[in-house]
Amino acid sequence: MSISQASLTLDEAPYRRPSEFRRGVAASTPVLLGIIPYALVLGAQAAQKGLSVVEVPLMTGMNFAGGSEFAAIQLWTSPPHILLIAAITLLVNSRHFLMGAALAPFLGHLPRRKVFPALFVMCDESWALGLADARQRAAAGLNPAFSLPYYAGAALPFYLAWVVFTTAGAALGPVLGNVEDYGFAMAFPAVFLVLMRGMWTGFAAARPWLVSLVVAALTYLIVPGAWYVAAGALSGLVSAWLFSGDEA
Repeated sequence: MSISQASLTLDEAPYRRPSEFRRGVAASTPVLLGIIPYALVLGAQAAQKGLSVVEVPLMTGMNFAGGSEFAAIQLWTSPPHILLIAAITLLVNSRHFLMGAALAPFLGHLPRRKVFPALFVMCDESWALGLADARQRAAAGLNPAFSLPYYAGAALPFYLAWVVFTTAGAALGPVLGNVEDYGFAMAFPAVFLVLMRGMWTGFAAARPWLVSLVVAALTYLIVPGAWYVAAGALSGLVSAWLFSGDEA
C-alpha cells in the first residue's frame, strides 16, 4: 500500500486508524532493531556507574533522549555533578527546539492534550519518520498532512524498546562485562547515518551537521573532558541559525 492510499484510508474512514498505526510500526521496525544494541550499551554503562535496574528505567523513561543519557552517564560520579549534567543535558537536547519547530506547522489541527504526549515520546528516529511522512502527505495534497496514528505507531515502539532494553542492559551488564567489546556501540552512528541518508536534501542543508561534527571532533582532540558534547551542540545550533538566512 502506498502512502497516499494509506492516508486516504485514514481520512475517509477514521475507524480504520489501526491500519495507520500499523503503517507507523512497519516503518519504524528496521530502525528500531538498530537502537536495541546501544540501549543495551547504555544500560550496561549505567550499571557500571552504580545505577540499579530500577533507576535505569526511571532515567530512560522520564528523560527519553538517548544522546543526553549517554553524556550524563559519562559524566556520572559519586556524588554526581548535578549542575554540569543538567547543563550538558540541556545542550544536547536543545536540538529538540529545532525538531519541534520543524514539526509544528503540521500539528496545528491537533489539541494540546494530544500534542504534548506526542512531543514527549519524540526522538530523533520518530521525528524523522513523522516529518518525512507529513511532508509526503502534504505533497500528495492530503489534509491533515500529519497522521497522528502513524506517528504513534512509529514513536511508541521506540519508547518501549528503549526503556525495556536499557533495563535489560543494566541487568545483563555485570554478567556480560564490557559490552563495548562486542562492538554494539557501532549501532549508534549506524542508525544516525541511516536517518541522515533518508533526510538528505543536499550539501547546503547539511552544513550545520558538518560544522557540529568538525567542532565536536576538534574539541574532543584538544580539550579534556566532555566539552566536545557542548561544543558540537552549540556550534550546530549557531550554524543552523546563521545558514537559515541562505535558505530563505
